[in-house]
Order: sequence, then C-alpha cells, then structure tokens
Amino acid sequence: MTRVIVAGAAGRMGQRISYMVHTNPGLELAAAFEHPDSPALGRDVGENCGVGAIGVAISPGLESVIDQGDVIIDFTFHEATMEFAAIAAKHGRAMVIGTTGLTRKNLAELRRLAQGNFPCVQAPNMAVGVNVLFKLVEKTAAILGDAYDVEIVEAHHRMKKDAPSGTALKLGEMAAGALNRDLAQVGVYERNGIIGERTDNEIGIQTIRAGDIVGEHTVYFAGAGERIEITHRAHNRDNFARGATLAAGWVAGKPNGMYTMFDVLGLTDF
Repeated sequence: MTRVIVAGAAGRMGQRISYMVHTNPGLELAAAFEHPDSPALGRDVGENCGVGAIGVAISPGLESVIDQGDVIIDFTFHEATMEFAAIAAKHGRAMVIGTTGLTRKNLAELRRLAQGNFPCVQAPNMAVGVNVLFKLVEKTAAILGDAYDVEIVEAHHRMKKDAPSGTALKLGEMAAGALNRDLAQVGVYERNGIIGERTDNEIGIQTIRAGDIVGEHTVYFAGAGERIEITHRAHNRDNFARGATLAAGWVAGKPNGMYTMFDVLGLTDF
C-alpha cells in the first residue's frame, strides 16, 4: 500500500485530496501538514476532510512528517511547492504536483531536482477529462492548421490567485505546438482599446474570475463560416483530487525523473 502525505491539508483542495486518498483502497493517508501558523495544526485530518477521526494529526511543515510517507501530494502555492520539492529531493520521496502558477524557472528547477533524486508527476490539471481535452486540442489544431484562429477562454472562482490558469496555458501550448508556433511569442492575454486586426498566428487566452466557478475552459477554432468549440467544465474539485490519487498510486516506485498525467493515463502516444 502506498503511504501518502498531503500538503496544505486544511485547504479546499487539501481536504478533497485527503478524502480521496482515504477512500482509495490502494492508498494510506499516512500524514498531512500545514504551514506552522495554521489554526488547523493538531486537528485530525480525517475529521477535517469529513471521514471521521483516523488518528493522523495535521502537522507543522513537511519536514515533520517526511519519513511517514512514500508520496507527497501538493496543490498549494508555487513558492511553497519549490520548498517541498527540495525536501523531497533530499529524502528521496516521490511527489505529485498539481500546483498552478509555476514559472518556467520553477519547472526547470523541478526537472533538475527530480532527475537524480525522486520521481515526480507534475501537471497543471490532474483531472482525467482535462488531460483528454489537452490531447483533443492538439489533434484538432494539427488537423485544422493555420486556416482557423485559436482562442481560449477560462473561468475560475474569485479567489484564484494566478491568471491565466495553468490549464489554459497548457491548452495554448498544445495548440501552438501542433501549429509549429511558440506560445511565448504568439500568446495574447489582454485586448483593450483600438487593437487593430487580429494577426494570423496569435493565440488568445482570456480570463474570467467570478463567484465560486470551479473551473471552465473552452477552446475555439474559428474559421470562415464555422467554428468548433471544445469545452471542459469542472462541477467540483473531486476530479482534480481523484486524478491526483491515481498519480500517487502510479508514481510510487517509478524511476527518478519528471512525468505527466499523460504518462499516468497512457496518453503519451495518443
């Protein structure tokens, strides 16, 4: 059985991940932690996530529980994630990282740390449906080619800290790669005022933040006289948490290095 450590266990995602880990017969909710100032410290993680007391208290920081688990699941904040990755590398513990807002520099450092020290599944979105969406967008862009404009609209709750979402950026990267473009060069994230005509190569990514929207992503392929819209809507956070538990069970015992949900789901060659 794979022993799991949950980061940020008192947060919204942390609670759902804790619940999904506990209810997965192949996983053990072995430990959970929060930042040292959290009011949740000492609380039973099972009671915190709604399954009743399981005898595992929320601890202060990863170092205090690192020896209790095989895999760390982290959906916290990019700065904290990098600290956790350094600790995981030091102790040789696997990681599943669903944190968004990671910079290119962060990702490069993660790859360096993982290469010789621990196996790590990192993805901007762990939901199975979203990872299928990534592949559908890649295939659609490759088929339609340059004759269709690509636009992405994403919507999330008002508390989300980063914009655009990591999922929207990944969708842009998948489309750009299929069209032999570089999203860093062609991505357009804001339009306001007299902007002139749309350029042929640009890929627009626009952001909505409102209410309690869990997560919605729509990719538009608009051509002359028609358009295709591919949409994924998350109804709750359970799909993200469920994907993370799949990844945790999969990554345990894998060779050191970086993996994605495409590896976990067998979509690499799709």
